[in-house]
Amino acid sequence: MKKENLQEIISRDGHCFGCSQQNPYGLKMRFYAGDSVVCSWLSVPEHLCGWNGIVHGGVLSTILDEIMSWSAIHNLRHVVMTKTMTVDFLKPVYIGEDLRVEGRVIEQTGKREVVMEGRIYKDDVLCARSRGTFAMFTAKAVKKMNIMPPEVLEGLGGVLDV
Repeated sequence: MKKENLQEIISRDGHCFGCSQQNPYGLKMRFYAGDSVVCSWLSVPEHLCGWNGIVHGGVLSTILDEIMSWSAIHNLRHVVMTKTMTVDFLKPVYIGEDLRVEGRVIEQTGKREVVMEGRIYKDDVLCARSRGTFAMFTAKAVKKMNIMPPEVLEGLGGVLDV
């Protein structure tokens, strides 16, 4: 899968550790949508290191959570929040490696619940995978609960039914 063939999804959140382009300590993930998959390409910066140059497992979990969330936002047109998530760490991931991350909808299990899958690859080798159950929210509910800043929600107007 190549970035050039996909549509970029823009996050306007200025604070998110995963997707904000303005957070100096974050991952600065960017997302690109295909027919049924959302992808991101990134390299984890050195300040997020675990032992001996290996990316911390919590950081890998965050990457997987982000890709699953953005895949749900794009494909289901709802803001989602993680209810449960499992991660399988299959191969070590090192700081500075070029990674490809993919997220997809597995199954919508109810009116407000969906099961998602995320995968992290290094050179087409599967390094980590996750499965999560996410709660889905309407734009109206997001506004009422003040889950995200109004400008971020409005910025998702091309993705959400706002």
